Amino acid sequence: MVTLLTGFEPFGGSTTNPSWDAVTELAARRTVATAQLPCTFTGSLAVLRAAIAEHSPDLVVCVGQAGGRAAITPERIAVNIRDARIPDNAGDQPIDIPVVDSGPAAYFTTLPVKAAVARIASAGIEASVSHTAGTYVCNNVFYGLMHLLATEMPHVRGGFVHVPFSPEQGHTDKPSMPVSTIATGLGLLVDACLDTTADLHISTGTLH
Repeated sequence: MVTLLTGFEPFGGSTTNPSWDAVTELAARRTVATAQLPCTFTGSLAVLRAAIAEHSPDLVVCVGQAGGRAAITPERIAVNIRDARIPDNAGDQPIDIPVVDSGPAAYFTTLPVKAAVARIASAGIEASVSHTAGTYVCNNVFYGLMHLLATEMPHVRGGFVHVPFSPEQGHTDKPSMPVSTIATGLGLLVDACLDTTADLHISTGTLH
């Protein structure tokens, strides 16, 4: 089984991105393919497609930073919208533009996100299922990935997970998690994806 993990370059004025830092650390611990994605709406999908073509993975897990979150949060739903609060690293700021013209409104992940959260939490690492990946480049990659897999590679499973700031980023007023802990959590998520065929039938719903 070939697993491809992706993370992002820094964005928004930061000099580092824990998504890529953690993917890199995990790759030093175990055999996985990796690719760093640019934080741009157009370029990210092109690099992702190239990485999938190069590695022919059975499992694709894209990782991004969600500043302000305190937990590792596998995403459940990708929506077909680009609505950028800030410009991407190429200066583009699409508003109310679909990721894929005439694509479906949304895709569900094909990862066992509830089982993954349970596996991560069992190691004492904060984790929860997220029901929104936002409308920035992370959701753009998540939706683009799921559309590619659904239309061209239905045998490949894939999804997206958000991670908190790292302490090195200096956001002392926001939650953070050490990169080594994030890497451990991602490894547990990959393990759950590789050995779980049917997700747990437990509630992770929300009132909000």
